[in-house]
Amino acid sequence: MTTSNLRSAEHAIDRQFLDRWSPRAFRSDQIPEAALLTLLEAARWAPSSYNSQPWRFVYARRDTPHWEQFLGFLNEFNRSWAKHASAIVIVLSKSTFTPPGYAAEVPAPTHSFDTGAAWGYLALQASLSGWHAHGLAGIERETIRRELAVPHVYSIEAGIAIGRAGDKASLPETLQAREVQSQRNPLAAIAAEGRFTF
Repeated sequence: MTTSNLRSAEHAIDRQFLDRWSPRAFRSDQIPEAALLTLLEAARWAPSSYNSQPWRFVYARRDTPHWEQFLGFLNEFNRSWAKHASAIVIVLSKSTFTPPGYAAEVPAPTHSFDTGAAWGYLALQASLSGWHAHGLAGIERETIRRELAVPHVYSIEAGIAIGRAGDKASLPETLQAREVQSQRNPLAAIAAEGRFTF
């Protein structure tokens, strides 16, 4: 069993998986472009079906010309705390690809699954690098598609707020109690051998 902070794994895993978490309180630091590109470089090496690499990342860093626009891509709730982040990343995935031996693109049934793997790599690299990455479902997809001129062959998957962990007192009172590393369901609740038992 592996333990880190208030988290315990049921089986032996590397501590990086327990140390990684998604805070909402950030310090409003600037992130050097090289540091952000390191996180995206980790995402680039994720596995994907046919090595199709469907993930795409569009980003804005704090105190750069696109920062306010990218904050506007978040819903009001997420914007209320992510405004202190160092970067906002929009995650997209290409829903078609050209398999080996094909002349034309076909639907890519695992584009979202593969892009999720890339997000996981990014999140772990952020944690290992002293940053934190918080995935965001609450984004304004139609605004993103329109303002970034995203073709419809791309799915707008999620947003990511990246920053250094800050003081939870910077959060609205209702969020301060939630600013702790969350636990996980027991392994038996998510994995079963041989048959579907959930």
